[in-house]
Amino acid sequence: MRPLEGITVVAIEQAIAAPFCTRQLADLGARVIKVERPGTGDFARHYDDRVNGLASHFVWTNRSKESVTLDLKQSEARSLLADLVARADVLVQNLAPGAAERLGLAYEDLATSHPRLIVCDISGYGRGGPYSDKKAYDLMIQSECGLLSVSGTAAEPCKAGISVSDISAGMYAYSSILAALLQRSRTGMGTHIEVSLFETSVEWMGFPMYYAYQDASPPPRTGAAHATIYPYGPFAAGIGGDVMLGLQNEREWMIFCAQVLRLPALAENEEYSSNARRVASRLKLQSIILDRFASLSADEVVRRLDEAGIANARVNTVAEVWAHPQLKARGRWTEVSTQAGRIPALKPPAMLQGMEARMDPVPGLGEHTVSVLRELGVSDERIARLREARIID
Repeated sequence: MRPLEGITVVAIEQAIAAPFCTRQLADLGARVIKVERPGTGDFARHYDDRVNGLASHFVWTNRSKESVTLDLKQSEARSLLADLVARADVLVQNLAPGAAERLGLAYEDLATSHPRLIVCDISGYGRGGPYSDKKAYDLMIQSECGLLSVSGTAAEPCKAGISVSDISAGMYAYSSILAALLQRSRTGMGTHIEVSLFETSVEWMGFPMYYAYQDASPPPRTGAAHATIYPYGPFAAGIGGDVMLGLQNEREWMIFCAQVLRLPALAENEEYSSNARRVASRLKLQSIILDRFASLSADEVVRRLDEAGIANARVNTVAEVWAHPQLKARGRWTEVSTQAGRIPALKPPAMLQGMEARMDPVPGLGEHTVSVLRELGVSDERIARLREARIID
């Protein structure tokens, strides 16, 4: 038995943050009923068509869910949604600011009649304050929280290559819902959870913010290299591309000089005798390292680093990650079904011992509308009328 079997989640969700949260709940066995717009559905369905005609973001964040279409602009659809919520344990929504309140889905509107319900609201900036009604997408939040200011090169800031603000909000929402379910098991009462992309992203900015405490200079943008530790970053080998390596302490620095660079005297050089001094002289030290690596292949550099116990990694492409030997050796790949056929999928990264990963299909738009409405006692005649009125697909 999966730990969340028997838990029903109604998700009025779109894009990434809320769908990523609820997919984690589905991984653990929760039933997730995803409410979408008739005709178009979650707009992330249309971001691209790279997965056999389906969108990459959507197939990543929506497996193991049931899709129900409801036009929530129509009163009859809102009544059906209320019936769904009445049977739910958790309601998750990341609608535009104010939309949940207009639909009667604010926690304050639901708590009296549904005291066991857990309501999780995911938004850009949270309720209250001058930014509460501001639209917020991942890149806007990366910019607003200061992430861009410490990412990229000295010449140009860069966004993260994945939706880190969406992911951070989704994971805090997921863990908070688990905590709320545990609390409910003890008290019998539901609760309200509020998660904002901005606040979760600012939490992740803790290191650079403290580094720049009381108007100190912030960490510089240093591309793929660490801003405040050196050597820590990518270094080109003579052939075979870059190798990422990182040192954490003086013991590793001495081993690196003796066993990897084979320049033991370098460790005694006062100019490089502490991390702060190595950072200050990074360009000179970089030149020495690159000169030593120029006669080596990337494989040889990695072998020396491994033998010395120095952390390292290859700078892989996405294609190389698909074929990564570690994922294969640990059996991390399986498949899930979609309307466009079966596709590879990674098993959830954290599972309880003995628990079989849930890897159910990615739903087609409105695929489960009829079955879910029938559970609510809606007759086939009424379903036909709802479809004719375009309240459902």
